[in-house]
Amino acid sequence: MTDSAVPFLGAAEIASKVRSRELSAREVTDAVLGRIERLNPVINAWAVIDAEGARAQAERIDAEIARGNDPGVLAGVPLGVKDLEDAAGFRTGYGSALHLNDAPASVDSVQVARLRAAGCVVLGKTTTSEFGYSGDTVTPGWGATLNPWNTKRSSGGSSGGSGAALAAGMTVLATGSDAGGSIRIPAALCGLTALKTTHGVVPLGQGLAPSGGTLTVRGPMGRRACDTAAALAVVAGPHPTDPFSLPPLGLDGIVRPTLPERIVWAPSPGFAVDSEVAAVCASLVARLAEAGTEVIEVDSIYDPEPIGDWFTLWAIYRERAHGHLRDTSSWELFDEGLRALMDHGAQNVSAKAAMAALDAIHVHAAKVAAVLDRAPFLVTPTVAGQTAVSGHHGTVNGEPTIFWAPFTQAANLTRHPAGSVCVGLTADGMPVGIQVTGAHAADAALLDVLACIEGLVGTPTWPVEA
Repeated sequence: MTDSAVPFLGAAEIASKVRSRELSAREVTDAVLGRIERLNPVINAWAVIDAEGARAQAERIDAEIARGNDPGVLAGVPLGVKDLEDAAGFRTGYGSALHLNDAPASVDSVQVARLRAAGCVVLGKTTTSEFGYSGDTVTPGWGATLNPWNTKRSSGGSSGGSGAALAAGMTVLATGSDAGGSIRIPAALCGLTALKTTHGVVPLGQGLAPSGGTLTVRGPMGRRACDTAAALAVVAGPHPTDPFSLPPLGLDGIVRPTLPERIVWAPSPGFAVDSEVAAVCASLVARLAEAGTEVIEVDSIYDPEPIGDWFTLWAIYRERAHGHLRDTSSWELFDEGLRALMDHGAQNVSAKAAMAALDAIHVHAAKVAAVLDRAPFLVTPTVAGQTAVSGHHGTVNGEPTIFWAPFTQAANLTRHPAGSVCVGLTADGMPVGIQVTGAHAADAALLDVLACIEGLVGTPTWPVEA
């Protein structure tokens, strides 16, 4: 097997080959590090890499296997950690100039600790938009992260570094977080299958409230549903420091591709969708229908539209996190867009308005529940627009718009699991994602549907396989 092929194997397949000694963890690590050395200077998906430390981890895993010990179900699988999350020995930079000189973290996050204990090799930290505030990974701390499918285009955000690294074969697994689409948007733009879990499946914990408050989840990212499933089985489950954490919900690490009996299909719920994106998504829905899925098409889902309540909470959470630095020398270190978001929270979101937005979660959740009473899965485009040029908004029918990705935020309000799967390419070769939302705690069934859609679409050709 060539070094160029190894990074595109699935996580479970790599672990099986490493545990059987068909491949060594060191060989896998070297193959991925070689791609990072070659590709990352252009794509810029990594905030920091520790090649020496990664090789040392891999060699310890190989030594354990040689002694007859089992280093874990993800033995030797390379892992990138989003730079909003702690990994011991690495600075957590948050994509911000404020943290360029911070000391390294002394402990792993709960998610990283569980992945490391399962045998993952931590390579380094993947880039993120500053404090995860934006759907485009361009930061004062590390510059722009570009899309491997076209390096003039955005990788999405805020988990843009994880998404780009996966698509380019610069890692096999990565961590992400999602407060308004930050796992699903990069997945859609980079051609991945990814899942924002039911809130609480992956614990946050460690005595720190998430800066995105009630909106935030963490979770693993991979290229395909099987990768996410393998990692999610390791990281799911309660933790004593997270009072909102849930049981593992039957997540056993295996996907069983399942054609849904029925779906509700909302082609453009509340916002205009680019005609080419719409056509690619509609083609997939037609394939589901041909395969036997009953398709129930609707014009709208919500009344009122939830994005306003989401934005109210997002603005006040960001103001809460860093508004105290206004009028200090640190304020100018923030990205201009993040400063504007915090100013909006300070000037326009009263305590009463914030509580009203929290209360509205129940209204929006009831709307989703009513839709899911008609069919177990709700399908929409993941994003409405064509992939943006890096540093700009995406476009709908050629026009830039701030509403290029308006469909992901609702699931962060309502706490439903929602995944994105690549269903084709635009004429200029950029991936198009479709979003599938399921009932609370139906994460395993949702992964099975995402895997089924992968099968209908066919085996992907990655942008930089060679």
